[in-house]
Amino acid sequence: MSTLQAELDRLYLAPGRNIQNPHGAEPGLIAPDGTVRAMVLELARPADWTLLSILWRGVQTDLELPAPAIAVSGIDGYQLWFSLAEPVPVAQARAFLEFLRLRYLSLVAPGRIRMMPSVDAAMPGKIHHALLVPALQPTTGRWSAFIAPDLAAIFSAEPWLDLPPNPDAQAKVLARLECIKPAVFHAILERLSPVVRPETPPMTSAAAERGGFQADQEINASAQHGNSPDPKGFLLGVMNDKTVELHLRIEAAKALLPYFEGRCGGDANFLS
Repeated sequence: MSTLQAELDRLYLAPGRNIQNPHGAEPGLIAPDGTVRAMVLELARPADWTLLSILWRGVQTDLELPAPAIAVSGIDGYQLWFSLAEPVPVAQARAFLEFLRLRYLSLVAPGRIRMMPSVDAAMPGKIHHALLVPALQPTTGRWSAFIAPDLAAIFSAEPWLDLPPNPDAQAKVLARLECIKPAVFHAILERLSPVVRPETPPMTSAAAERGGFQADQEINASAQHGNSPDPKGFLLGVMNDKTVELHLRIEAAKALLPYFEGRCGGDANFLS
């Protein structure tokens, strides 16, 4: 095993990935039971490190999380790669990323942001994830790569490498990073209550026969309790939850304004 492969395995690759992936997703990032260790937030069209660096610094200073890896997508954006020490269901990973988006990037147009993993609504049970970095992007002929924080700003105009990155250099960038510990991750999810709760632990490979639908079951359960995974439903849940910090509820209300403009009276429970 190469040094780079060892670092990818330590930080992002899912347990049991040698088993054929039932989700048709990027090999290695999704376990057979549908859980993940890698969570990716991408800002693109255009790439803007000034904006994304606010989130990158904020998770470290405000939330006391380990620094996520910084990557250029090889196409048109920056990515932050968060590493979990233990895999979690996709619903929990999505809730975490949406929390970060709402807290640090609420004024950015949603079309510029991608959050992965995601569930394909048209094909129940299929999970999409990011392409593992580094990789050649077939649409551009350029390479994605992990980059050092002090070099991130210089890639804003060209968020790619023209040549394959050196594997040892990529491994060196990743070697400085740490995984988010389970207790820390679940403590953050508890702050989102009742938007999402980590009520059940991730399934092990022994439950693989149910695993293909685990992420969808988590999402459906949330929806049944008024916690829809779609952006509007999520924002409504945050806005109306009096246990959530007030400034986050206000940001959620601002983000919801386009849904309610032009409607007489709006919603009676706006920030109730």
